[in-house]
Amino acid sequence: MINLKTRLTTSGILLSVTLLPLAFENIHAYIDAGTGTLIIQFLIAGAVGGLFLIKVFFGKIKAFFNNLFSRARKGNG
Repeated sequence: MINLKTRLTTSGILLSVTLLPLAFENIHAYIDAGTGTLIIQFLIAGAVGGLFLIKVFFGKIKAFFNNLFSRARKGNG
């Protein structure tokens, strides 16, 4: 369980990180090719991981309902 102090600290950090760039008028920064490639790699890995997760859980859900309905048929017959 997260206590109130940790929650406030985390909220303060997230608020600071999101609002800090708005305080500056000109920010001279760029994303190089390596960073762009890394972001694309993260997106592809997330999509493949999500598809694998769906595959695993779909099989478990399907097996659960197959077991549930096969027991119901055996009990009624």
